[in-house]
Amino acid sequence: MTGPGNVLLGTQGRELVAAAVTALFVPGDRPERFAKAAASGAGVVIVDLEDAVASAHKTKALAAAVDYLSRADLRALVRINPLGTESSKAEIVALLDVAQQATHGLLGLVVPKAEDIMALRNLATRCEMLDLAVVPLIESAVGVLGAVDIAGISGVTRLSFGAIDYALDIDAGSDDRFLDYARSALVVSSRAAGIPAPLDSPAVHIKETDKVQTSAKLARGFGFGGKLCIHPSQVPVVEQSFRPGPDEIQWARSVVSAAGGASQIEGRMIDRPVIERAQRVLARVEREK
Repeated sequence: MTGPGNVLLGTQGRELVAAAVTALFVPGDRPERFAKAAASGAGVVIVDLEDAVASAHKTKALAAAVDYLSRADLRALVRINPLGTESSKAEIVALLDVAQQATHGLLGLVVPKAEDIMALRNLATRCEMLDLAVVPLIESAVGVLGAVDIAGISGVTRLSFGAIDYALDIDAGSDDRFLDYARSALVVSSRAAGIPAPLDSPAVHIKETDKVQTSAKLARGFGFGGKLCIHPSQVPVVEQSFRPGPDEIQWARSVVSAAGGASQIEGRMIDRPVIERAQRVLARVEREK
C-alpha cells in the first residue's frame, strides 16, 4: 500500500481512470441510479455533485456519495463543485476522509472549471498522497490557455473537456467545428505533459446514437483517449467508436506485414510514422481481446 487508502484501489484505481474510454456521470442525489451506472459497462463512473445537482440537494448528494463509497458499494470518481466554493470545501474534506478508510470505493476527484493552478496543485498533492486520481475539467478560455501547466501538475491523471461551458465562456456557436482549437490544445497539452490522452466532452444526444457515434469518432480523430457520457445508452456507442474498425485493422496488418519490404501500399508511402500508427492499431486490438 502506498497510502492509507484501500490497496486494491490505490495505484490500480488511478490506472483504471487513466485507461478509461468512457466515463459515465450519475447524479449524486440519485443513489438509486448508482448500481445501474456501475453495471453500464463504462470504464469509470463519475458521481456528480455539481451540474446535475440542484443547490438545495448538494448536501444530500454528498452524504449519499460518502455513504456508498465508504461501504465500497460503488467504485467511482466524484465531480466536486468548483474549487474555492463552500460546497467544494466541504466535499473535499468529506471525500478525503473516505479515502483514508481501510476500505473504500473512491477513485479520485473530477475538478470542474479548472483554472487556478495553485489551488489545483494543492489539491493534487493531497490526492496523490492518498493514491487518488485527479481529473481537471477544462471549461473556459483561461483553462484552455493554462492546459499545459494544468496537465503538468504532479498528481493530475488526465484532462477532460467541457465543451458546453467553454462555448458559453467564449460566446461561440455550439457546432463542433468552433471548438477545434480547444480540443487540439487539450490533446497537445496532455501529450506534452506525458499524461494519458484526455476525455472529450459528452455528446448532448441520448437517443440519436448516430450523432453520439459521430461525436465520438470526431474526438478519436483529434487524439482524445475517451469520452464523457451522460446516459448509459451512450456507453457502448462510444466504446465501439474508439475501437479500430475492420478496415483499419486490415490496413494496419498490411502495413506491418510490408514493413521493411515495400515502400508503398495502394499508392501510399510507408515510412516510420505510418508503421508506428499501424502497430498502435494492432496493439489496441490485442488489449481489447
